[in-house]
Amino acid sequence: MRVLAVHNYYQQPGGEDRIFEAESSMLERHGCRVFNYTVHNDHLKGMNPLTLARSTIWNKYIFNQLRKVVRRVQPEVVHFHNTFPLISPAAYYVPKSEGVAVVQTLHNYRLLCPNALLFRNGHACEDCMGRMVPWPSFFHACYRKNLAATGVTAVMLSIHRSLHTYKRMVDIYIALTEFARQKFIQGGLPAGKIVAKPNFVYPDPGIKENHGSYAIFVGRFSLEKDIMTLLESWKNLNGVALNIVGDGPLMIRVKKEVKKMSNVKILGQRDHKDTVNLIKNSKLLVFPSRCYEGFPGAICEAFACGVPVIASNFGAMAEIVEDGRTGLHFTPGNPDNLAAKVEWAWLHEKKTKEMGKEARKEYERKYTEEINYKMLMDIYETAIERSRKKPAIQI
Repeated sequence: MRVLAVHNYYQQPGGEDRIFEAESSMLERHGCRVFNYTVHNDHLKGMNPLTLARSTIWNKYIFNQLRKVVRRVQPEVVHFHNTFPLISPAAYYVPKSEGVAVVQTLHNYRLLCPNALLFRNGHACEDCMGRMVPWPSFFHACYRKNLAATGVTAVMLSIHRSLHTYKRMVDIYIALTEFARQKFIQGGLPAGKIVAKPNFVYPDPGIKENHGSYAIFVGRFSLEKDIMTLLESWKNLNGVALNIVGDGPLMIRVKKEVKKMSNVKILGQRDHKDTVNLIKNSKLLVFPSRCYEGFPGAICEAFACGVPVIASNFGAMAEIVEDGRTGLHFTPGNPDNLAAKVEWAWLHEKKTKEMGKEARKEYERKYTEEINYKMLMDIYETAIERSRKKPAIQI
């Protein structure tokens, strides 16, 4: 199969960038011809604001360039990952005008929410869900706390909703969890066009050989990841070591709190291989996020290593982590409840080991490359079949 994978890289490398590359590599390992078309947000530096606004809504240059690529490589499927802000939704029209199937992975909630998180002021927010014009986001300057940038994003969504771009130009959407799938349906995307397919871990790191002597947090130091609740909970866990991997806007506050705590270490940003090794040598992973999340890579990596996860009972986490089997749930934003769950896991070593073994079984059942490849090929074949039944659009 010939696949054209399209992605707009972020300025700060993240999970979406890694999954784009991982899926492309997976397809190549299984014999597919993969062609990548990418742009990078480093190009935003120095860009005229009006030019950026126009490009976010309809990037004519990318449209023309992508059309040349599609005609040259003649893919059977064009698989979009991130189109924001430089590629723009205009890109969907290229393969549809050439009679080629279109698949879009919904890595975040951008099609429902200008800030892509469904999160505002420390809480989940669905004020813009189902609205043709997401005007509440404009009043709150939800995207980067920037009124102009939020306005452009809201206009982009409004225009393409009115054009029915998202309903007509995509054959299949891939949501990363059933929770996310239901949110997109509530937000107005056609239920029959959305399938749930998780991410995967490759290479297989193998199950851990030791029980581990510390808990670990891996993630962005930000409000939605709720690292401050994590640190608050650790004030009651003097006998439990915690390693923190990551960086982010709350680093100064995190460092200030950690200075008071002898059992907590900030390891900073680490490369992916090093991070997986740190997870593999831990006793448990703590994931306190207060936003819905897409598909937290750290949880999947912990499962692959046979490490149980203590996660907030919220959004995607509540679906991925099975309470009492692959980990434990705690009440979001409640440091006392989190501390109690960590303490229980520390004191009940035998049960924690059992949860780790069950986590590994969950990885083997759902999150291996082989399983993911079969799921993705089924999605591509369905998208191709659907596309063949529809005439190419005229532009």
